[in-house]
Amino acid sequence: MNRLLSSIAALALMAGLGLAQGAGVPDNLEKLSNFQQTGVTEFTFIEQGGDYAAGIKATLEKITMPDGFKIELYAVVPDARHMAVGPQGIVTFVGTRKDKVWAVTDRNKDRIADEVKDFAPSLTFSIPNGPCFSKDGFLYIAEQNRVLLFPAAEFFYESPDVAAFNLVEKGKLIPVEEESFNHTARVCKIGPDGKIYISLGQPFNVAPAEKLDLYNEVGIGGIIRMNVDGSAREVYTYGVRNSVGHDFHPETGELWWTDNQVDGMGDDIPPGEINRQTEAGQHFGAPWYGGGSVRTAEYEGEEVPVEVVMPASETVAHAADLGMSFYTGNMFPEKYRNAIFSAQHGSWNRTTPVGARVMVTFIDDEGTATTEPFAEGWIDENGEYLGRPVDVVNLRDGSILVSDDLAGALYRISYE
Repeated sequence: MNRLLSSIAALALMAGLGLAQGAGVPDNLEKLSNFQQTGVTEFTFIEQGGDYAAGIKATLEKITMPDGFKIELYAVVPDARHMAVGPQGIVTFVGTRKDKVWAVTDRNKDRIADEVKDFAPSLTFSIPNGPCFSKDGFLYIAEQNRVLLFPAAEFFYESPDVAAFNLVEKGKLIPVEEESFNHTARVCKIGPDGKIYISLGQPFNVAPAEKLDLYNEVGIGGIIRMNVDGSAREVYTYGVRNSVGHDFHPETGELWWTDNQVDGMGDDIPPGEINRQTEAGQHFGAPWYGGGSVRTAEYEGEEVPVEVVMPASETVAHAADLGMSFYTGNMFPEKYRNAIFSAQHGSWNRTTPVGARVMVTFIDDEGTATTEPFAEGWIDENGEYLGRPVDVVNLRDGSILVSDDLAGALYRISYE
């Protein structure tokens, strides 16, 4: 324990880590960075039973999946968005598009959560959508315009006060003048190179030409990466409209990611995208392409000035493909090994709703990807949403968790 605390204290003191507190940072973050108490003593706990949970369970009876699979309510988690499962399997952290991060714990290991409470209640979060873990137990949370670092989060989460530091100070992830209420849900993952990769959705339906130079420089409308001490920031991916899910192939290490495509072009175009990136600096078409090979009206007829990588797999238009993970467990049949499980949040810009389901993408030895529905039924016969899946992650036992921000829940899918 002393060795752990000494290591964390050393992190905070090293000048080269970019963890110093900047002007305007809340006092509590400064206190937590110095291992000081804040005076906050209370958690918000979420009831896990009752009529609300029973209603969610009734909805799950309508979900269809391949034979042998079972879906169950794992936890009631308000506004549940992207998830990060602790390396020790103790706790799952769940981000939101509001001001809460939730800690979800299955204490008796019966594969149903016993406790859901807010994480680090002494901090003020701003759209903490994207948590991710390093293999050695460091938790990162990508907010609208900040990235926080929590060493030993699985240890400290039991207390309202947790060791917390800036990885990227507030107002330094993107220029403050580019902050928007649109496309602000960041996600992050640690790559096989040990760097942190963070998506930065651009705030427009189609980015205007006068913004492109700035966005290319900063990484807005792309995916950036940096060392896990905040240094050596660079733009890794260009030409992204709004990616809210990425992961690395377990064998090749290649980055795969979903992208939400241009609205207002009609019910059936442009397609959604699942992309495969094979090297740094590749460009994926936005804003010249609205999705797949469909050109945007704003740039129609213009010569495309970059070499564009087309999607590895096209999905149904306006289904809103969000979070994704490669399946790395041993519970499911062998054909699902290294397949992508992804969440379609569901459409708003379509006459007839689509999506609201979990998809699976199979990738052959040549890298060809084929995407098909895996779990669906969250849109009823009246076209009403019963749930809106957001993210998919692996649990250590080989099952997967699916988050749903409409129902405010996590579902566990297992195989018998």
